[in-house]
Amino acid sequence: MQSPRPLIGVTVSRRSGWRIFPLVAFNVWMAGGRALRWQAGREADIDSVDGIIIGGGDDISPDLYGGRIVTSARLDPGRDALERGLVLAAFERSKPVLGICRGSQMLNIALGGTLHQDAYATYAASNHMRTVLPRKTVCIEPGTRLAGLAGAGPMKVNALHTQAVDRLGAGLRAAAHDTGGMVQAIERVEEPFALGVQWHPEHLFYARRQMGIFRALIAAAKARREHVAQLPGIDALR
Repeated sequence: MQSPRPLIGVTVSRRSGWRIFPLVAFNVWMAGGRALRWQAGREADIDSVDGIIIGGGDDISPDLYGGRIVTSARLDPGRDALERGLVLAAFERSKPVLGICRGSQMLNIALGGTLHQDAYATYAASNHMRTVLPRKTVCIEPGTRLAGLAGAGPMKVNALHTQAVDRLGAGLRAAAHDTGGMVQAIERVEEPFALGVQWHPEHLFYARRQMGIFRALIAAAKARREHVAQLPGIDALR
């Protein structure tokens, strides 16, 4: 018998996945789903899940988008290949995608976008901090799906990234920026549902606005399982 909880494949780093995955899985469970851990070197069957989360971690190689390498980058080509393939396969099968930090960047790259390798060199006015605590302010764009899910007012989030979205991929729009203008969230404008956030909502599970992000993914995964449109159900969560 099929579980009433949608199954979500979650990609993690080989280095830090052992401590990150349980936290992501907890958020998925709280939102009504269940999680399956994926990492480079292990089988990741897109057909076995109802949706995917591309998790945070290592920098993404500029080879994927024609950028230049920086000496501080920590790369994992195997993970890059796995996640890019999963995002494209998810869209081919109309399965929803949530990108977290690195995952948001991978979502953008898979759809033909590019990154700023050293985001804070480009956005000097952005508040450069590295903390899992909600101390960074992001401004959500009015009228976006993220605004409907998490509220339109300024939001306090955490920040652990060094890269950020530059040119947007096909079918994506910017859904949030920080106070210095750096893109902090992106979203797909058409089916299937896809959202990428530059912060780590899994660390902020106690915040209602952050849980709305995971609830949206699970709602989309349920719709995909039932072969109905995903976005109307997500918009009804508002």
